[in-house]
Amino acid sequence: MTVRFPRAAGLVAGLAATALALSACGGAGSAASDGDRVRVVASTNVWGSVVQAVGGDAVEVKPIVSDPATDPHSYESTPADAAEVSKARLVVFNGGGYDRFVEKILSSAGGDRRRVEAVKAADHGHGAPATPTSSGAPATAEKAGDHDHGHGHEGHSHDHGVNEHVWYDLHAVGHVADEVAKQLGELKADRKDQFARNAQQFKDRLKALDGKVDEIAAANQGAKVLATEPIAHYLLAQAKLTDVSPSAFVRAVEEGNDPPAAAVAEVEQLLAGGQLRALVHNPQTESPVTRQVREKAQAAKLPVVEMTETLPQGKDYLAWMDEQVANLAKALRR
Repeated sequence: MTVRFPRAAGLVAGLAATALALSACGGAGSAASDGDRVRVVASTNVWGSVVQAVGGDAVEVKPIVSDPATDPHSYESTPADAAEVSKARLVVFNGGGYDRFVEKILSSAGGDRRRVEAVKAADHGHGAPATPTSSGAPATAEKAGDHDHGHGHEGHSHDHGVNEHVWYDLHAVGHVADEVAKQLGELKADRKDQFARNAQQFKDRLKALDGKVDEIAAANQGAKVLATEPIAHYLLAQAKLTDVSPSAFVRAVEEGNDPPAAAVAEVEQLLAGGQLRALVHNPQTESPVTRQVREKAQAAKLPVVEMTETLPQGKDYLAWMDEQVANLAKALRR
């Protein structure tokens, strides 16, 4: 059984759908003309959706990466991307080495545009989540904002003490929404209260989603899952699942390398062992090795839950994450 969500047909369709979705998900307030809107660039449509939820009709959001076939880790920016950043008054990006292309543009763009770096914003008032480990027991992770880690292998490397995929940490996303509201309020003071209300409404919906994850934890605490990449690290930790993925395997996959033979053999043993409850798979970065893992999981009747780096066509952040949480819960109920 494979648990899936809709995939975009291509780059043009993905960009068009993202623009429609972002323009439709704003908060309440009087309509603003294009000239009155705050121009915001987001590194991915994930953060673009969060900005739109907070900014409503007072912002014009341009996500750089929105194609579900593109891996933001290895994305190379274009002159058009740099031009968009140069026109923006606010830039929202993930940080932690994840979207280094934005940091490179910012370093050469000059100007006084404001920035929200999600990894750093996530650390404000945010406790350390548990890290799923291959030891069979959760361990305490460092807070998302504790370290910056750059990219070197295939253009990127990681400080493996910190997982930069903070959009899978619902509490962290709430902190980012607050920081976006603060920055927008300083840029457009006459809408400051609206931005604060929109951020609170967004966090209220996050809280409801948070409850669904806690329900998964209550019903499945300690259940073993395997992941082809540590993308859903924080979500799995909150759900109190035990990620038994060999660290050498997921590290190699994330860095675009072939995993060591011993790590591949360990994954195959886990798939054959009958102890796993689900495979968490990122189709956006699928390689021949991870494709083989997915196919072996399917052959073993192990539920496969797909989780990606960017939003699928026609979804905003909350709808997308709600669907992924539901898919995880469904897989664990088999």
